[in-house]
Amino acid sequence: MKRIVLLAPDVETARKISREMMAERVPESHIHVIAREGTPMEDLHEAGLAERTDLVPALKRGAAVGGATGLLAGLAALAFPGVAVAGGAVLLATTLAGSAAGAWLSSLIGVSVPSEELQRYEKAVEEGQLLMMIDIPKQRADELVALIHEHHPTADIKEVEYFPPPIPEMPDE
Repeated sequence: MKRIVLLAPDVETARKISREMMAERVPESHIHVIAREGTPMEDLHEAGLAERTDLVPALKRGAAVGGATGLLAGLAALAFPGVAVAGGAVLLATTLAGSAAGAWLSSLIGVSVPSEELQRYEKAVEEGQLLMMIDIPKQRADELVALIHEHHPTADIKEVEYFPPPIPEMPDE
């Protein structure tokens, strides 16, 4: 997946871009819009918690750090007599428990921190522009960016970046 990040100058332009993307078979759930508070968004798909906050990156970091901590705790536990008998199970249990605890604790913090995209474009959003994040198949990125440029020259495309999916992609063959 790739994510097109752009600033639409007004609600009507964002609405047109959204309709064009859906006509190009981009699901509405892949189009995320962030606007200044009080902006009428009627039929635009407003960005959710995952797009507005640092939730997903924090969850990943917490799971990794918690898993490593759990693994170290499991290795330390193996030094005690009697625990070594169930060595593999202890390592697995402490690693999984550490990963789960790390993910949970870091997600509590992540939901209170704005996302990187929102932080980068916060001034433009406060000035009345709409931040759009459109998740598209990577092989269609050039085509869809050209379509936006052609039909909406006032839309300011900031970046087209790789956006890792929640489930790893399978190679095209």
